[in-house]
Amino acid sequence: MEKETTVQKMQTIGSSDFSKHPCFNEESKHRYGRIHLAVAPKCNVQCNFCNRKFDCTNESRPGVTTCVLKPEEALVHLAKIEELTDNLAVVGIAGPGDPFANPEETMATLERVHAQYPEKLLCVSSNGLNIFDYIPRLAKLNVSHVTITVNAVDPEIGASIYEWIVFQKKAYNGIEGAQLLLQRQTEAIRELKRYGIVVKVNTVVIPRVNEHHVPAIAKYVAALGADIQNCIALIPVKGTPFEELYEPSASDMRMVRAKTSIHIKQMKHCARCRADAAGLLGEDINNPDSRRENPQEIQFKQGRYIAVSTSNGISVDTHLGRASYLAIYAWQEEKPRLIEKRDISVIRNAPDRWNELANLLSDCFLLLTSRVGGKPLRSLTENGFLVEAVEGNVSEIVNSVFKNKVIPREALRMVGYCDSGNGC
Repeated sequence: MEKETTVQKMQTIGSSDFSKHPCFNEESKHRYGRIHLAVAPKCNVQCNFCNRKFDCTNESRPGVTTCVLKPEEALVHLAKIEELTDNLAVVGIAGPGDPFANPEETMATLERVHAQYPEKLLCVSSNGLNIFDYIPRLAKLNVSHVTITVNAVDPEIGASIYEWIVFQKKAYNGIEGAQLLLQRQTEAIRELKRYGIVVKVNTVVIPRVNEHHVPAIAKYVAALGADIQNCIALIPVKGTPFEELYEPSASDMRMVRAKTSIHIKQMKHCARCRADAAGLLGEDINNPDSRRENPQEIQFKQGRYIAVSTSNGISVDTHLGRASYLAIYAWQEEKPRLIEKRDISVIRNAPDRWNELANLLSDCFLLLTSRVGGKPLRSLTENGFLVEAVEGNVSEIVNSVFKNKVIPREALRMVGYCDSGNGC
C-alpha cells in the first residue's frame, strides 16, 4: 500500500514539473537553469566513444568535469551557484561516470539536496545498468526526471559499441554484455514508469555503427513508456576506438529525428552538457569552485619543507582539524624525503590554535591536507602559508611540487570547507 502511495505521488510530481525542466521542455531553456553535481567518477560501462576526464576545462561534452566533488562539497558548490543565479530549477547528477556505479555518493548527494532544497527538481542520468534497485529510494526523494542512455536494442550492434560492462563485480563483453545491459535498461525504464517518473532516453548517433538502428531504439523505448528521446550526434574523442569516425551533420540529425519522431517525442535542443554544467542551457555560468586556470606555479626556497596531514604516509587522508601530527617532507638527493613527524596535538585546545600552528610550521612553505575549513585557511594564509586541500598519493603530489612546482590538477579539492566540528 505504501508503494502505491509513492507511485501516485510521483505521477503527480512528474506531470506537474515536466514543464520546468529545460532538458525535457524546450520552452523552458531560456527561463530555468540546471546544475550538474559531479559526484560520480566511476563508470560500470566502457563505451567506445567515451573518454572521461576529471580535470578538464577546455572540452564541452558529457563525461568531463573540472573536478569531482564529495557529497558534502556538492552542497557548498550548489549554494555558491545559487548566489549567482535566481532561476536554478533543476539539480542533476550526470557523471562524469555513472551515478549508480557510485550509488553511495549519488544517493547521499540527492538526500542532502532534497533536504536543503525541497523545491528543486531532482534528476539523474544513467546507463541504466545498476539503477533498478535504487528506484524506490529515488521516488521517495521526489526525483522526478531520469535519463537512461540506450544506444542499441540489438545486442550485435551493442557489442560493437560497448567494450565492457561490469555488473555485480563481474565483467562482461561482446554480445553477452550488450544483452545484459539491454535487459537491465528495459527493466529500469519499466520500473521508473511504474513509479510515474518522467523518462528521457539518450541515444548517441554513431555513423556506420547504429545510425540506421536509431528508429528501432525509438520504437522499443516508446513501447516501454519512455516520454522523450534525445538523439545526440557522436563527438569523436581522441584516444577512443571511435576517434576516426565523423560527427553527424545537422542535416543527418534532422533526418534521424524525422524517422524517430514517428515513435516518440524528440528533444532537439540538447547542449551536450558537461558533468559539471550550471546555468541556462548553452549559457553556462562560471564555476566558482573550478580550477579553470592553469595550475599556479608554487614558489619555494631551497631547504624549506612541505607539511602533509596523513595517517599512513601513503595518502593525503587526514582532515587538518583532526590531525595529531603532520608529516614534514624535504627535497634531498633529488627526491622527497620524510624527515619528521611533527606533533601538533599540543596546540589542539589552544585559544589561538591556528596562529600557533603557523609558528610550529615556520620552516614550511606549503601545507597539504585532505580538508581545511575557512578559519585555518584564512589564518595560515595571513601568516604567509600556501594551504591546499588535495587527495591522492603523498609521494606523487609532493614530488610534483618539488620537481615541477605544481600540484597535479586531479589532486585538487575544494578549500575553505569542512565538517569536522573541531573549530575549523
